[in-house]
Amino acid sequence: MTVSQFAYKVRDTNGRFREGKVKAESENAVAEKLLAMGYVPLQVTQTGTGLQREITFGRRKVKQKDLAIAARQLATMIDAGLTLLRALTILGEQVDNPELRRALARVRTDVEAGQSLSESFGTEPEIFPPFMLSMTRAGETGGFLDVALRQVAETFEADVKLRGKVKSAMTYPTVVFCMAIVMCIGMLLFIVPVFEKMFTDLGGTLPLPTKILVALSASMKYVLPSAAVTLTAMGAWWRKYGRDDRVRDVVDPLKLKLPVFGQLFRKIALARFSRNLSTLLSAGVPILGSLDIVADTTGSVVIARALHDVRQSVAQGESFAEPLSRHEVFPSMTVQMIASGEEAGAVDQMLRRISQFYDEEVEATTEALTSLIEPLMIAFLGVVVGSMILALYMPMFSIFTLIE
Repeated sequence: MTVSQFAYKVRDTNGRFREGKVKAESENAVAEKLLAMGYVPLQVTQTGTGLQREITFGRRKVKQKDLAIAARQLATMIDAGLTLLRALTILGEQVDNPELRRALARVRTDVEAGQSLSESFGTEPEIFPPFMLSMTRAGETGGFLDVALRQVAETFEADVKLRGKVKSAMTYPTVVFCMAIVMCIGMLLFIVPVFEKMFTDLGGTLPLPTKILVALSASMKYVLPSAAVTLTAMGAWWRKYGRDDRVRDVVDPLKLKLPVFGQLFRKIALARFSRNLSTLLSAGVPILGSLDIVADTTGSVVIARALHDVRQSVAQGESFAEPLSRHEVFPSMTVQMIASGEEAGAVDQMLRRISQFYDEEVEATTEALTSLIEPLMIAFLGVVVGSMILALYMPMFSIFTLIE
């Protein structure tokens, strides 16, 4: 018999209203399962067919910040002595993100049915990343689930903080650049045509800069719609294919070769690599499994490829630092520190220090970029707008001669 997905609404033993989703062969099977779990079924509806089909367009994305807050809250409640089911129930009622709330309801149902927390996370791979799943499994195996979840929260929070620094550094130049574009378009659409009519009525020959400006103004009625359509299409294409491996194989190496920004992207990826690997190793996750997970969390295909090669070398019996030295993307300082950590038997601690170093490097680089970009963007804005104004007023120098 075909297994379908059903949405249900129930009352628990405390009289609270609950809802969730479960896979079963029929509505009766769902009702029997809910009764066996101590719930009173109120409504069972099949999803995925007809008008009940689940609409995924427009779902609010679960951000890393949401997962960090959820992991810390769950760790705190478990540490306080609450049962896992009770902690998941409270957490599901407190989270603001509706998609995360739905996933937690599903996780709670699976845990109540006898699955482990890590297995339940595995049923929602689009919500809970492999890093979180592996850390949870390690915590369950070692009996330190609260500590593992707290480490997950700290790792996610550090990554969010790192991204925030870069975004804040890029906000000002981006705003200034957009303002320059808007001002130029506004002048070409509304101001230049007024001056063009006045110059035409007066007669005479326009200076070359003014002719270029007038030609740009006349072409805006064709260029602006075309540019809007092109940018919209490119944005839609990037949202759909930007994460595709074939696209990242081309884009990621180019990002690391960019002047100034290439080094920043490299430091961000190295900070993520060292921090995530340190957290996994300190939780007791085997190094081969840790390298597989970390390769997918750095955000760079270049480093991911290098880590896959390193994993193969480690699996064949080599040390960790030796294969790293064969890849240029890893600086010699990083390799040497990891080698020292191997000799001392404290690779996880050394990786944590490396992540702290690169976090500080990223912060210093973004501050330096901000200090450099701000005056450059102001100069850019002045040159662009000033040149347009000068081109408009150049004919004014001979306007009295034309009148005479």
